[in-house]
Amino acid sequence: MPRHSVNRNATIAFEGREVSCTIRNISPIGAALDVSSAVSVPHEITLLMANGHFSQHCHVVWRKPRCLGVTFDRLNEPNVA
Repeated sequence: MPRHSVNRNATIAFEGREVSCTIRNISPIGAALDVSSAVSVPHEITLLMANGHFSQHCHVVWRKPRCLGVTFDRLNEPNVA
């Protein structure tokens, strides 16, 4: 499935914390996220987009020191606030 380059600011939310990130590319099934440090990000996260008006539950499927690959949880469709 093709990914689209977007370079948009977003937020990773988990365990009552929030971490800023940049969505590098996105597809209907997942995204690549640039972060300051991928070490502190757990396996399950919520990706907050569009200034928090859109959220998607995700699972981290790969990680590099400053980048994460996530797949979107299809059982939990995106929420629009």
